[in-house]
Order: sequence, then C-alpha cells, then structure tokens
Amino acid sequence: MRRGSPPGNSHQQPAAVLTTTGGAPVEVRRSARRTRTVAAFWENGTAVVAIPARFTAAQEREWVHRMLAKLHKQGERPAASGRRRPATDEALAAHAARLSTTYLGGRATPTSVRWVSNQNSRWGSATPAEGTIRLSDKLRPMPQWVIDYVLLHELAHLLVASHNTAFWQLLEAYPETGRAKAFLEGVSYATSRGLDRDTAPSGREPVHSGDTWPGDAD
Repeated sequence: MRRGSPPGNSHQQPAAVLTTTGGAPVEVRRSARRTRTVAAFWENGTAVVAIPARFTAAQEREWVHRMLAKLHKQGERPAASGRRRPATDEALAAHAARLSTTYLGGRATPTSVRWVSNQNSRWGSATPAEGTIRLSDKLRPMPQWVIDYVLLHELAHLLVASHNTAFWQLLEAYPETGRAKAFLEGVSYATSRGLDRDTAPSGREPVHSGDTWPGDAD
C-alpha cells in the first residue's frame, strides 16, 4: 500500500491518503457493534477495512496492513461501476461463495442458490438440511449491499438455523447489516401503506403499491 508524503516541519500538509498497491482508495470504518472481527471488502471501487471502534491507532495500522495484503493476494478489483450484478443463478451462487469466504470464513457452502419469483412473504429463505438458498427476485432492483445482506443472512442460516445470538454474531462481520435491515424495513413500511415514487424514502428504487413485500430475510 502507498501513503502520501509525510508532513513537513515548516508548514502543515494535507492528511495522508491511503491507497492499495494498485492505487485504489482505502477507507477504514470503525464500528462499535464490531467487537472481535475485522473484515475487508470492495465497495464502489474503494477497499474498505472494517475494524472494532476500540482498536488503538497501532492496532488499526496493523490490521489495515494485514487486510489490504489479503485483498491484494485475492487480486485487485476494478471499480464496482464496471462490475456486473449476479443476474443468473450461476452468478448468484458464485457471488454467494465469495461472500461466504469474505465474511463467514468459507464455512457456509450452499448446494444451490437461486432467484425465485414465488416468494412474496420473505426476501430470502434457506433449507439447511438440503443446503439450498432462494432469493426473491423483488430484490433485483435494490442496491447490491442490500442483496448481499440478504444473501449473507441465508448463508448464516446454513450454519445456525434460528435467529439466536450466535446467528447475529455471524452477521457482525458484514458492515452493512444494520443499514440493510433498516432499508428493508423502510421498503416494507412504504409499500404496506401504498406509498408511490414521490413519497417513498430516497436512496432506493421506487416501490409501487399493489406488491406484497416481506419485512426481512428469514
């Protein structure tokens, strides 16, 4: 990784900008909810390293260096704007495998991952005994970080069937869990009241009345 020039003695310099070895920007995110885990992932062309809020500056430097080295070993990735969404079942399964490796240590290994059109009461579902995962195609127009949350939610169910403490601890590694849950709750609230594109919350695709939307992944 590369940093900017160190501050001079005669006058104040701008803060150093951290980048990967390939020149991509790096963002360090501290989270009070994250207590033990560290994660690194790509978001809109930026390498994001998520660390516990309690980390000291020395711990931050150590773990950022360590996680950026891991990302580099996996290979530098282009900006997300040039990346295609997992439109097919095959692409969705491959994406699920990457998410499992990044956030669950590769422990969740589904036998199949499919888009389905017959799920109106849930965003996603999993059958742990069979290792299968299904995502509602109503997720398709939503932001990728929301789709990733639902997919990780179902991957976690392959490891822990119920919504207990152990289950939610698995999702602590994903930094967008809280935001994605709030996003989906907002979609459900808006559509249950027939809100249209002019009154729906900003930051998401418009929701049309008449659809039945689930409240969260199951």
